Amino acid sequence: MQLSIVIVNYNVKYFLEQALHAVRRACSGLQTEIFVVDNHSLDGSCEMVQTLFPEVKLIENKENVGFAKANNQAIKQASGKYVLLLNPDTVIEEDCFQKLIHFMDQTADAGAVGVKMIDGSGKFLPESKRGLPTPEVAFYKISGLATLFPKSKKFGKYHLGFLSENEINEVDVLAGAFMMIRADVLKQVGYLDEDYFMYGEDIDLSYCINKSGFKNYYFPDTTIIHYKGESTKKTSVNFVFTFYRAMVIFAKKHYSQKHARNFSALIHIAIYIRAFAAIISRFASRVFLPLLDFSTIFISLALLVNFWSNFKYATPKAYPSEIVYSNSVIYSLLWILGLYLAGAYNKRKTFLSVAKGIAFGTLGIAVFYAFIGEAYRFSRAIIILGALAAIIVPYAIRVMLYFVKYGRWSMSMGSHLKTIIVGNKSEVERVQDLLVKSKSKSEYLGYVSLEPNKDIHYLGQVSELIELVKFFGVEEIIFCSKDLAASQIIEWMASNSQQDILYKIVPEESLFIIGSNNKNTPGDFYTIEINLKLAKAFEQQKKRAFDVITSLLLFALSPILILFVRQRLNLFHNIFSVLTAKKTWVGYASADNIKLLPSIKNGVVSPLDAQGNKLLNPITIQKLNFLYAKEYSIEKDFLIVLKSIRSTGNFGN
Repeated sequence: MQLSIVIVNYNVKYFLEQALHAVRRACSGLQTEIFVVDNHSLDGSCEMVQTLFPEVKLIENKENVGFAKANNQAIKQASGKYVLLLNPDTVIEEDCFQKLIHFMDQTADAGAVGVKMIDGSGKFLPESKRGLPTPEVAFYKISGLATLFPKSKKFGKYHLGFLSENEINEVDVLAGAFMMIRADVLKQVGYLDEDYFMYGEDIDLSYCINKSGFKNYYFPDTTIIHYKGESTKKTSVNFVFTFYRAMVIFAKKHYSQKHARNFSALIHIAIYIRAFAAIISRFASRVFLPLLDFSTIFISLALLVNFWSNFKYATPKAYPSEIVYSNSVIYSLLWILGLYLAGAYNKRKTFLSVAKGIAFGTLGIAVFYAFIGEAYRFSRAIIILGALAAIIVPYAIRVMLYFVKYGRWSMSMGSHLKTIIVGNKSEVERVQDLLVKSKSKSEYLGYVSLEPNKDIHYLGQVSELIELVKFFGVEEIIFCSKDLAASQIIEWMASNSQQDILYKIVPEESLFIIGSNNKNTPGDFYTIEINLKLAKAFEQQKKRAFDVITSLLLFALSPILILFVRQRLNLFHNIFSVLTAKKTWVGYASADNIKLLPSIKNGVVSPLDAQGNKLLNPITIQKLNFLYAKEYSIEKDFLIVLKSIRSTGNFGN
């Protein structure tokens, strides 16, 4: 046996299927075996492997045992001369294994080899080659000197930026996403260290291989796509803690007591610095646009008041300054709230979402206007003009931000991406159908084929792809892997990675289209298998609005409600928890599939509570959660809350 491929999977069925299709093609003509170790996935991964890839040796764990232990389970059964550790969120070239086996056969001192990795937008992933995280290297990385001087031989050692990404080189550390190792060397070093649950085990294994007298090589003559590269997790606080704690385990294991202590101290400082930076980064990214909207709307409204005062009353001070200030703040906040509820802060920001949001806000202002005294009111004309300004200004801001980010003007801001499909006609038609059924945000322009065609949707041949992309202003390209070699797709993506084009790949005979927007976002996909309404940002915003309104209503009705609920103090505690966003009124029932559903806060009640005291089996409860997420509505939340009070009286628990 030449090669044993080991893939550890956890709830990424869509990525796994695509990876296995690519692996199957790369195994052609070689003596190989494929292991998939599933860490108790709940998304149907095991069923998919058994159905579509019967040749795969599937190991089904009953719990998530971690990356290192799962790999070791397969390695101990492997019979190949070489063992490949491969992530499920990867796509490899057809001749990848042949090239690497030949390299290893010809390089006697090679204990392990890694490859050039690109992300889903075609950009090179620096974690393809890394240096050992010594205290010095860690300091340069943590202090930011490595980022400022990435090509420096002194400061750029973490990602070895001074080494060419296109030349074979000896390196200290290889990425666990793709790591081919001699089986004899693996046995000699003792497999992967299971003290690492996730992250750090590849660094540890690379170091052990070097210590055993063998070398790690970076081999860029073959390239893979790695959708969820290290850079996709940088803003995750959980990633920061998990990764740096893994570095502490590494230091204690391999460094002297003094060096380990110093390294650990440095790492702990880094943990809190990076975690704080991640929190600040996330917060800033979320509040930047609302703050910008508020500032511009507030200024626009103040200018309009001044204009109307001069126009109508021939004086700039027709309204007291304190009234102008307070009303402008309140009106601006109500319009921002309207924008939020209408989805104007979602990823895809459209004119309709802005106009709808300002309409919501204006209704709120109308209610406010009706309750305040005459002396505190603006003219209705100011509100109407302010609403128009509040539509135009935020929309103009979004168009300009889109131009700054993508270098092109778009009045729709990519809400419907200009999409072309690359493949032969029959497969293209199948992908078109997928796009329609998955309700993707794609404006289909036509297809690019391998051969000339007279079809009305035919745009040109693959050889003309660069010119066609520029001519039609293409924003998204979907490749049909049935008709195109992975090496062609990867080569095209890597050579055109600077154009800010979104790439997706559809595996043969698959019901999904998978890809990644850029190196800072994880992989995503279009699929007709899952369409959970609660996954939409707008629905979650409506849910939050329902929570707030329901909390205020329940508080107002609390003198009556306390006659029905069993634990009265808990009712007020729950009202406060929901108002402060620590809970939601309706959450999922406790079940194994919660992690696979759209994320929401813990609920005061669940769909299960609406069933009274019925005892349901775990599978039924999982289906109940799934249906709740799939068919979510405010009306459903209202009925669940109402039934919970009426049937159980436990609403205060």
